[in-house]
Amino acid sequence: MSRRRRLAALSTASLVAIAGLGAGTAQAASSPGKDQSVLRILHKMTLEEKVAQLFVLQVYGTSADTTDPAAVAANRKLYGVDNAAQLIDKYHPGGIIYYSVDPPNLANPQQIAHLSNGIQQAAMRQRVPIPMTIVTDQEQGSVVTRVPAPFTQFPGSQALGAGRRPRDAYATSKITGQELRAIGINTDYAPDADVNTNPANPVIGVRSFGSDPQLVSKFVAAEVDGYQAAGVIPTAKHFPGHGDAATDSHTGVPVIKHTRAQWEKLDLPPFKAAIAHGVDSIMTAHIVVPALDPSGDPATLSKPILTGILRDQLHFKGVIATDALGMQGVREKYGDDRVPVLAIKAGADELEKPPTDAKGNGLFDLQLTSVINAVKGGELTESRIDESVYRILEMKKKHGLFANPYVDEGQVAQKVGTPAHLATEQRVTDRTITLVKNGVLPLKKDGRKVLVTGYGAATTQTLAADIGKRGPATTVYQTGTSPSQAAIDQAVAKAEDNDLVVVTTNRAWDVSPESGHNGPGQANLVKALVATGKPVIVAAVRDAYDIAYFPEAQTYLATYGYTPATLESLTKVLFGEISPKGRLPVMVPVAGDPNTTLYPFGTGLTFRK
Repeated sequence: MSRRRRLAALSTASLVAIAGLGAGTAQAASSPGKDQSVLRILHKMTLEEKVAQLFVLQVYGTSADTTDPAAVAANRKLYGVDNAAQLIDKYHPGGIIYYSVDPPNLANPQQIAHLSNGIQQAAMRQRVPIPMTIVTDQEQGSVVTRVPAPFTQFPGSQALGAGRRPRDAYATSKITGQELRAIGINTDYAPDADVNTNPANPVIGVRSFGSDPQLVSKFVAAEVDGYQAAGVIPTAKHFPGHGDAATDSHTGVPVIKHTRAQWEKLDLPPFKAAIAHGVDSIMTAHIVVPALDPSGDPATLSKPILTGILRDQLHFKGVIATDALGMQGVREKYGDDRVPVLAIKAGADELEKPPTDAKGNGLFDLQLTSVINAVKGGELTESRIDESVYRILEMKKKHGLFANPYVDEGQVAQKVGTPAHLATEQRVTDRTITLVKNGVLPLKKDGRKVLVTGYGAATTQTLAADIGKRGPATTVYQTGTSPSQAAIDQAVAKAEDNDLVVVTTNRAWDVSPESGHNGPGQANLVKALVATGKPVIVAAVRDAYDIAYFPEAQTYLATYGYTPATLESLTKVLFGEISPKGRLPVMVPVAGDPNTTLYPFGTGLTFRK
């Protein structure tokens, strides 16, 4: 039997499953308003299969049946199995999440499509055939992007916010969704619905559309619509709002000190907009918000927040997904065996990426067993588990996964990274570059000598190549995010031999000398270059806040990312090929004084071509 016929046969099996599995028909008939075909599947499942359906797991390898030694070793450490197919046979989880970590899942579009089909084949040959939720975090931009080129690399959220056109967000999310679906990824953990009101936020920043709740709401709604138009399940995150965090929830427990009134004004609107546009899934945040729940529990484990607010007050009827359960923000207060039980009791449906212990051994089996035992011991009822499983199955049916969970591997090249998609990428990106301060632009296309220095080997090399195409002779000297005094001195020496300096910065505002921070090196680099008297152009390639730490810079642009398309757009602005159209989607405060404005929201200079 050919591969195409095998996939068709398995699809037929899934249709048979949703048409009715025979068991539980009487119970299904007693649930008015519910999808009876989904109920028939639910009632065929054992308790163990139901609980497993709640989990979205990471697995290693580029194929479902991988024998790669590194991937096999990593999977055995997590689950005691070799690969994704064996994981599904053993546990029957509800979803798989893809990562680009080593050993990766994501090498190229053709390979990803084959991996996805293999995972779905394993799922559809189970006793109760249920298609998999296949997930990744493709927020786009330069910070949280999993699928590599030739997948189209659109600008991220804050760049789109700078462009001020929600229709661009709709177009980019629709194309992103189409390309994800073409490689078998049916769920994207995007858009980010956080309102980044804290310039020192260590984990959100440019992942947010901006600091204004109305702006963020418009773009979140547009992206929800775009993903849904492409047939991909969007997930608005991180409820009830991670934008004012001063701690990274991967490593600690952020406490959001907004009053209830402040939360309703600042953090709530984008989630209301997502719900109004029919978002299928909302992800929780591992943050403590005393005004919403004074218990000290993180939102992921808070019944007042997930059930009291999200379900009862906002009337959200979709799937509530947790952020990754290996993050410190959710592990700080309770043991790993208690976390999934408490999350379900709080109102969560989908449990993402269980943790590992100190030696890297997986704790999924512990968490799965803990939930099963909580039901058998009476702490959780099976009907409560059924509620979550029903929502997950219903979502899968709504998006056509039961009808056909597979993708046509022969069509991938015609659907991913197409010339039309790449043209849209460059067109949208061209509108995002924000000129905050101007002393020398636009540049002439002449033979002057230009030093390109600052953050990132790929960033500086690509930018220098783009500049060199316009006539200048370029020299590259990459100094990273924490340049030493010796590196600064070397950059200054090179500047003396050039006519112009272009320096890129990445979170130069993170000046703390403590471990895990960038320190003051980037700010010192820019100040030293300005002191040479040479014309200096600074491009912040991540957060726009950097200029607060070197206000003497005469020319400053914000790009919000450093994809090749972004650096091309930046270069086009530098030479006046296009006029800068971006406007700050955040307020830039004075260094050390977050309540005093240096550059207001909406700042954006331009010039005639």
